[in-house]
Amino acid sequence: MKLNYNIYTIILLVFVSCSKEFTELAPISERNADNFYNTASDMEVAVNAIFSTLKDNGAFNQSYWILQELRSDNTFWDGTGLAEEVTVFDNFTEISTSDITEDAWATSYLGISRANIVLNRIEDISMDASTKSRLTGEALFLRSLYYYNLAVLFGNIPLILSETASVEEGNNHQQVAASVVYAQIVADLALAESALPSKASTSNGRISKGAAAALLGKVYLTMGDSSNAESVLRRVLTYGYSLVANYSDLWGVANEYNDESIFEVDFQGGLGSQGNSFTSQFHGVLSQSVTSGQRNIPEQDLVDAYENGDLRFAASIEGVTGTSTGYTIKFGSTNPFTDDDAPNNWPVLRYADVLLMLAESLGETNEAYGFINQVRTRAGLAPIDQNTPGTFTDKLLHERRVELAFENHRWPDLLRMNKATTVLAAQGKNVNGKLLFAIPQRELDLNSNFTQNSGY
Repeated sequence: MKLNYNIYTIILLVFVSCSKEFTELAPISERNADNFYNTASDMEVAVNAIFSTLKDNGAFNQSYWILQELRSDNTFWDGTGLAEEVTVFDNFTEISTSDITEDAWATSYLGISRANIVLNRIEDISMDASTKSRLTGEALFLRSLYYYNLAVLFGNIPLILSETASVEEGNNHQQVAASVVYAQIVADLALAESALPSKASTSNGRISKGAAAALLGKVYLTMGDSSNAESVLRRVLTYGYSLVANYSDLWGVANEYNDESIFEVDFQGGLGSQGNSFTSQFHGVLSQSVTSGQRNIPEQDLVDAYENGDLRFAASIEGVTGTSTGYTIKFGSTNPFTDDDAPNNWPVLRYADVLLMLAESLGETNEAYGFINQVRTRAGLAPIDQNTPGTFTDKLLHERRVELAFENHRWPDLLRMNKATTVLAAQGKNVNGKLLFAIPQRELDLNSNFTQNSGY
């Protein structure tokens, strides 16, 4: 559903829960910015609202997978009619008035706005020091996650770090280079890591030091800073995570928050607005009841990328026939009462990703291959080394592709390793210079300071 606000008219109106342990709170009309942010419990609810934004259609429930998986060589959606609004992202013919990009922009800035409110006000609230530290760290991490996605998708964007007092003030915001955004994320995540609790003392759905460090390592790699990425990612190795023994045991509601999980977006079925729609949309059987049909369909190129004997294939894709490339089963087979109310979580960061990022930060060394081979061994595959055909980057990209397929890593990976244009060209697609998405036309109309990205 289209969001009817831009980044300058976002107001925190409804506070909803995020994790299975969180309390669901109904909206109360008397709440407002002047009388609400006064107590520790107010701050808990305000932080939960930042979490909840992750579940909106403009974030992990829809826009992020369209812009980061469907955009890549991993998946497609061969639709017509209303579905054509999505298929344009697969063939690089989208325009600046797309609801999908507008939703991603608006939802991400909604999360940022909610985080800014907390970060601007929490210091003056009287509460237990450890609780204040945790809530501050969570707000910093979540703001960083929204900004990371915005910078990867749109490049030069406004960097807003305080509450916007008026529409007039908002309409004067300036775009800054993505490098400036990443530098702010680095600073915020360093503070978050120091403020957040350890994995052992973090309840499901909350954020730990490991999540802040893992995202920080990813941002350093995006900045081209391999040295700092290596240092940060090595810290994640000390935070108590491990690969689960069987790849298939990563998936499904019963396996959420496993030993490999670093951060997940917590969806909950049966609560009205807390479930997801992608479980039904992606699954080839469940999608038969979805009006617009199956989405995020594996490309033949992805199906062919799995080596013989790779145990990840059977845990990731089903239904491959001579005429079909099947469908993803990673997000479970839960059959919700309604199509948009499945309880399956979205994995944002997990330990295998960290091992492969650490290999990336090291470059072609024996130690780097050791990290890659930990992931391959779990998949039932033989180790690789310098003598295995292909460049190190190509081998690493291949491993990340099949390990992390459908999890929103492929497009950022291709961008980070400067492979997007050549990889998509090999698949017969012309990127048309669109390595960044269009700044939504609505934002350009409201703010004359903004300039459009090239290719639009």
